[in-house]
Amino acid sequence: MSDRTLNPYAVPTARVDDVTEDSEAAAIRRAHINHEASIRSVGILYYLGGVLVTVGGLAGIVGGLSGASGNVVGIIGGMVLIIGIGAIALLAGWGVRALRPWGRNVGTVLSLIGLANFPTGTLINLYILYLFYSKKGRTIFGPGYRDIVAATPHIKYRTSIVVWIFFGLIVLLLAAGILMPMFVTK
Repeated sequence: MSDRTLNPYAVPTARVDDVTEDSEAAAIRRAHINHEASIRSVGILYYLGGVLVTVGGLAGIVGGLSGASGNVVGIIGGMVLIIGIGAIALLAGWGVRALRPWGRNVGTVLSLIGLANFPTGTLINLYILYLFYSKKGRTIFGPGYRDIVAATPHIKYRTSIVVWIFFGLIVLLLAAGILMPMFVTK
Protein backbone atom coordinates (compact mmCIF):
# COMPACT_ATOMS: atom_id res chain seq x y z
CA MET A 1 0.00 0.00 0.00
CA SER A 2 1.23 3.46 -0.87
CA ASP A 3 1.47 6.54 1.37
CA ARG A 4 -0.75 8.32 -1.12
CA THR A 5 -3.92 6.35 -0.45
CA LEU A 6 -7.03 8.40 -1.02
CA ASN A 7 -8.70 9.39 2.24
CA PRO A 8 -12.15 10.84 1.57
CA TYR A 9 -12.26 12.31 5.08
CA ALA A 10 -8.96 14.17 4.88
CA VAL A 11 -8.78 17.94 4.95
CA PRO A 12 -8.55 19.32 1.40
CA THR A 13 -5.02 20.18 0.35
CA ALA A 14 -6.07 22.48 -2.48
CA ARG A 15 -6.19 26.18 -1.75
CA VAL A 16 -9.73 27.47 -1.54
CA ASP A 17 -10.13 31.24 -1.45
CA ASP A 18 -13.34 32.72 -0.13
CA VAL A 19 -15.20 35.29 -2.16
CA THR A 20 -13.79 38.65 -1.17
CA GLU A 21 -15.56 41.97 -0.95
CA ASP A 22 -13.91 43.16 -4.16
CA SER A 23 -14.51 40.01 -6.22
CA GLU A 24 -16.39 40.00 -9.50
CA ALA A 25 -19.24 37.98 -7.97
CA ALA A 26 -19.66 40.53 -5.17
CA ALA A 27 -19.66 43.39 -7.67
CA ILE A 28 -22.32 41.70 -9.80
CA ARG A 29 -24.46 40.96 -6.74
CA ARG A 30 -24.22 44.55 -5.47
CA ALA A 31 -25.18 45.89 -8.90
CA HIS A 32 -28.28 43.68 -8.99
CA ILE A 33 -29.35 43.41 -5.33
CA ASN A 34 -32.17 46.00 -5.52
CA HIS A 35 -33.61 44.41 -8.65
CA GLU A 36 -33.25 40.95 -7.09
CA ALA A 37 -35.16 42.11 -4.00
CA SER A 38 -37.96 43.48 -6.19
CA ILE A 39 -38.21 40.19 -8.07
CA ARG A 40 -38.30 38.21 -4.83
CA SER A 41 -41.08 40.54 -3.64
CA VAL A 42 -43.08 39.59 -6.72
CA GLY A 43 -42.70 35.99 -5.59
CA ILE A 44 -44.25 36.95 -2.25
CA LEU A 45 -47.15 38.57 -4.11
CA TYR A 46 -47.65 35.34 -6.06
CA TYR A 47 -47.66 33.39 -2.78
CA LEU A 48 -50.22 35.77 -1.28
CA GLY A 49 -52.42 35.70 -4.37
CA GLY A 50 -52.16 31.92 -4.61
CA VAL A 51 -53.25 31.45 -1.01
CA LEU A 52 -56.15 33.89 -1.33
CA VAL A 53 -57.39 32.41 -4.61
CA THR A 54 -57.07 28.83 -3.32
CA VAL A 55 -58.92 29.61 -0.09
CA GLY A 56 -61.59 31.44 -2.08
CA GLY A 57 -61.99 28.43 -4.37
CA LEU A 58 -62.28 26.07 -1.40
CA ALA A 59 -64.86 28.38 0.20
CA GLY A 60 -66.77 28.41 -3.08
CA ILE A 61 -66.85 24.62 -3.14
CA VAL A 62 -68.11 24.47 0.45
CA GLY A 63 -70.71 27.14 -0.34
CA GLY A 64 -71.75 25.34 -3.51
CA LEU A 65 -72.19 22.06 -1.67
CA SER A 66 -74.07 23.58 1.24
CA GLY A 67 -76.30 25.81 -0.86
CA ALA A 68 -77.21 23.06 -3.33
CA SER A 69 -79.12 25.50 -5.48
CA GLY A 70 -78.89 25.58 -9.25
CA ASN A 71 -75.97 24.16 -11.14
CA VAL A 72 -73.82 22.65 -8.36
CA VAL A 73 -71.60 20.78 -10.83
CA GLY A 74 -70.88 24.00 -12.72
CA ILE A 75 -70.10 25.90 -9.53
CA ILE A 76 -67.77 23.19 -8.24
CA GLY A 77 -66.10 22.90 -11.65
CA GLY A 78 -65.47 26.64 -11.68
CA MET A 79 -64.08 26.54 -8.17
CA VAL A 80 -61.74 23.66 -9.08
CA LEU A 81 -60.45 25.81 -11.95
CA ILE A 82 -59.91 28.69 -9.53
CA ILE A 83 -58.05 26.38 -7.11
CA GLY A 84 -55.86 25.30 -10.04
CA ILE A 85 -55.02 28.93 -10.79
CA GLY A 86 -54.18 29.41 -7.11
CA ALA A 87 -51.85 26.40 -7.22
CA ILE A 88 -50.15 27.80 -10.32
CA ALA A 89 -49.67 31.13 -8.52
CA LEU A 90 -48.10 29.30 -5.55
CA LEU A 91 -45.80 27.45 -7.94
CA ALA A 92 -44.86 30.73 -9.64
CA GLY A 93 -44.13 32.28 -6.25
CA TRP A 94 -41.77 29.47 -5.37
CA GLY A 95 -40.01 29.60 -8.75
CA VAL A 96 -39.64 33.38 -8.74
CA ARG A 97 -38.39 33.50 -5.13
CA ALA A 98 -35.81 30.81 -6.01
CA LEU A 99 -34.82 32.80 -9.14
CA ARG A 100 -35.56 29.83 -11.40
CA PRO A 101 -36.06 30.56 -15.12
CA TRP A 102 -39.19 28.41 -15.22
CA GLY A 103 -40.60 30.49 -12.35
CA ARG A 104 -40.21 33.57 -14.52
CA ASN A 105 -42.06 31.78 -17.34
CA VAL A 106 -44.98 30.81 -15.09
CA GLY A 107 -45.01 34.32 -13.62
CA THR A 108 -45.04 35.76 -17.13
CA VAL A 109 -48.18 33.79 -18.00
CA LEU A 110 -49.89 35.01 -14.81
CA SER A 111 -48.78 38.59 -15.50
CA LEU A 112 -50.08 38.46 -19.06
CA ILE A 113 -53.45 37.32 -17.70
CA GLY A 114 -53.26 40.06 -15.04
CA LEU A 115 -52.86 42.74 -17.72
CA ALA A 116 -56.62 42.45 -18.29
CA ASN A 117 -57.33 43.91 -14.82
CA PHE A 118 -57.44 47.51 -16.00
CA PRO A 119 -56.11 49.94 -14.72
CA THR A 120 -54.34 48.86 -11.53
CA GLY A 121 -53.64 45.27 -12.55
CA THR A 122 -52.36 46.45 -15.90
CA LEU A 123 -49.84 48.80 -14.28
CA ILE A 124 -48.69 46.26 -11.68
CA ASN A 125 -48.28 43.48 -14.22
CA LEU A 126 -46.46 45.72 -16.68
CA TYR A 127 -43.99 46.49 -13.88
CA ILE A 128 -43.63 42.78 -13.11
CA LEU A 129 -42.91 42.06 -16.78
CA TYR A 130 -40.33 44.88 -16.75
CA LEU A 131 -38.67 43.33 -13.68
CA PHE A 132 -38.53 39.93 -15.37
CA TYR A 133 -37.31 41.00 -18.81
CA SER A 134 -35.15 44.06 -18.25
CA LYS A 135 -31.39 43.63 -18.64
CA LYS A 136 -30.95 43.12 -14.89
CA GLY A 137 -33.92 40.73 -14.77
CA ARG A 138 -32.44 38.60 -17.55
CA THR A 139 -29.15 38.51 -15.64
CA ILE A 140 -30.85 37.51 -12.39
CA PHE A 141 -32.77 34.67 -14.03
CA GLY A 142 -29.78 33.78 -16.20
CA PRO A 143 -27.31 30.96 -15.78
CA GLY A 144 -24.83 31.45 -12.99
CA TYR A 145 -26.58 34.16 -10.98
CA ARG A 146 -27.80 31.69 -8.35
CA ASP A 147 -24.16 30.61 -7.97
CA ILE A 148 -23.25 34.25 -7.40
CA VAL A 149 -25.97 34.49 -4.73
CA ALA A 150 -24.64 31.33 -3.07
CA ALA A 151 -21.08 32.70 -3.17
CA THR A 152 -22.06 36.06 -1.65
CA PRO A 153 -24.29 35.34 1.35
CA HIS A 154 -22.77 38.31 3.17
CA ILE A 155 -24.37 40.75 0.72
CA LYS A 156 -27.87 41.58 1.95
CA TYR A 157 -30.59 43.91 0.73
CA ARG A 158 -31.32 46.72 3.15
CA THR A 159 -34.86 48.08 3.13
CA SER A 160 -35.05 51.87 3.08
CA ILE A 161 -36.52 53.69 6.09
CA VAL A 162 -39.03 55.32 3.73
CA VAL A 163 -40.38 51.89 2.79
CA TRP A 164 -40.72 50.92 6.48
CA ILE A 165 -42.59 54.17 7.22
CA PHE A 166 -44.90 53.60 4.25
CA PHE A 167 -45.50 50.00 5.37
CA GLY A 168 -46.26 51.16 8.92
CA LEU A 169 -48.78 53.72 7.65
CA ILE A 170 -50.55 51.08 5.57
CA VAL A 171 -50.75 48.74 8.57
CA LEU A 172 -52.13 51.57 10.72
CA LEU A 173 -54.74 52.46 8.10
CA LEU A 174 -55.81 48.83 7.76
CA ALA A 175 -56.01 48.45 11.54
CA ALA A 176 -58.05 51.67 11.80
CA GLY A 177 -60.37 50.45 9.05
CA ILE A 178 -60.95 47.18 10.87
CA LEU A 179 -61.23 48.59 14.40
CA MET A 180 -63.15 51.81 13.65
CA PRO A 181 -66.54 50.14 13.17
CA MET A 182 -66.17 48.48 16.57
CA PHE A 183 -65.93 51.80 18.37
CA VAL A 184 -68.32 53.93 16.33
CA THR A 185 -71.83 53.85 17.75
CA LYS A 186 -74.97 55.00 16.08
